[in-house]
Amino acid sequence: MDINKLMQQAQAMQKELEKANEQINATEFEGSASNGLVKVTINGENKVLAVNIDPSILNPEDKEMIEDLIMIAVNDAIDKADELKKDRFGSMASAMGLPLK
Repeated sequence: MDINKLMQQAQAMQKELEKANEQINATEFEGSASNGLVKVTINGENKVLAVNIDPSILNPEDKEMIEDLIMIAVNDAIDKADELKKDRFGSMASAMGLPLK
């Protein structure tokens, strides 16, 4: 077993993981609730970039419903980002014997 070759492979894999992580972090994910009445856009770092509420639901009496819809949309977008991370990093992590949260 050549330790130098093994180290080079590990460094190459680390660079590949870093590049993939940068790409995911730069990707935007849109989550929605109630057939698009509320939409939330986040990046791969789970930072909310935009919230879009359809004007037809902006009745002050519906405050709790709107808050619930925003929460559902944000969670939907975060789930999509997490799923992509799991897909991209899962095979690499398992090949390296690392746990994936």
